[in-house]
Amino acid sequence: MVIHVVQSGETVRDIARQYGVSSQRIISDNAIADETRLVVGQALVILQPETVHIVRAGETLYSIAQQYGTTVMSLWQNNPWLAQSGGLRPGDGLVVQFQGQKRRTLTLGGYAYPYVNLDILKRALPYLTTLTLFGYGFNEDGGLIGIDDQSLIDLAYQYQTAPVMLISSITEDGSFSSQRASLLFQNTELQKQVSDAILSVMLRKGYMGLTVDFEFIEADDAAGYLAFIEQLHAKLSPYGLFVTTDLAPKTSADQPGLLYEAHDYAAIGAASDQVLLMTYEWGYTYGPPMAVAPIDKVRQVVEYAVTEIPPEKILMGLPNYGYDWTLPYEQGKSRAISIGNQYAVELAARHGAEIFFDEQAQTPFFNYTGRDGAEHVVWFEDARSILAKLDLMDAFALRGGEYWNLMRPFEQNWALVNALYNIRKIV
Repeated sequence: MVIHVVQSGETVRDIARQYGVSSQRIISDNAIADETRLVVGQALVILQPETVHIVRAGETLYSIAQQYGTTVMSLWQNNPWLAQSGGLRPGDGLVVQFQGQKRRTLTLGGYAYPYVNLDILKRALPYLTTLTLFGYGFNEDGGLIGIDDQSLIDLAYQYQTAPVMLISSITEDGSFSSQRASLLFQNTELQKQVSDAILSVMLRKGYMGLTVDFEFIEADDAAGYLAFIEQLHAKLSPYGLFVTTDLAPKTSADQPGLLYEAHDYAAIGAASDQVLLMTYEWGYTYGPPMAVAPIDKVRQVVEYAVTEIPPEKILMGLPNYGYDWTLPYEQGKSRAISIGNQYAVELAARHGAEIFFDEQAQTPFFNYTGRDGAEHVVWFEDARSILAKLDLMDAFALRGGEYWNLMRPFEQNWALVNALYNIRKIV
């Protein structure tokens, strides 16, 4: 696997010839919208096949997988075009193996809302260990506020991806309530009712795990929050169901602030099967222009986390989005627009912008002038920034990562992780 950075004057055909691969493969793996408009500075993932099988009449994915001692899932991962095809046809070329050794087996998950575009989700599912559906809330009498999730649970199983339920403080009107969270953490009977309801839903619908996602918790509720996690774990474990808890990105045990104080890394790590470090949103809607997940900031969180939690329990958050800021930035007034990573490259192409790469943040960015004459800056993710995060996960031997979120396409990301890792499947 090679990450090629486009130089001035290069074409897809030039790059394909340089690496001995097909132009169509480069276009597909990188979701190039217009091959005549590559962007200077654009990162492209180049996968070089080592073994290609030419399909013969009567063959199936299963028979081909058996022939090469591999799995049907591996063939799906290596040949994403299968998701859009009507089945195998004689003469089709199936990549059985790419050049290069895979680093290790990795746990990868992702979050999605029930209204996710199914084509985008199907493209991601072969590369995911878990699919977390966002999300369930609870009401004051212990009942759950549900979502329309059964079809997505069933779809996840088709791709050997474990469906995960999520519980948070979301209310009937879709907002998040610290007050409702406090009510739960201060009432042991309500905790029992909610945990019983969660178990019932998980068993009835086929969820394999639960994500506990409570943010902006009052410091006085820390003990009650921990007790709730411990109760959930004790209740779900006998059924083989696992518990993941989301953690704010702390760099020290005594970090002040409503986002951090109730998140006791050591205690919550011990009470959970695994945790997710929410290592994103340094660059955010109302903040100044910067990378969403600058690698130096992410590293500080990971360095602290591994002193409190075994690394084999830790998932690192991976952002699948960027932001477009109108300049100049004005604190309290400016509002960045969230955009997809693929859209960011298309935006750069449309405006004739050059993409640059910030070495400290290990993140791409570009500037452009809008139709109204306003100056903009865009920070987003590409194969290089994701690779930097994967390298960090490997350096600390973390369990894996989880994407926030899967609502937007990010084709080159899946090509990248497939080239580097065997994805853990637990279904």
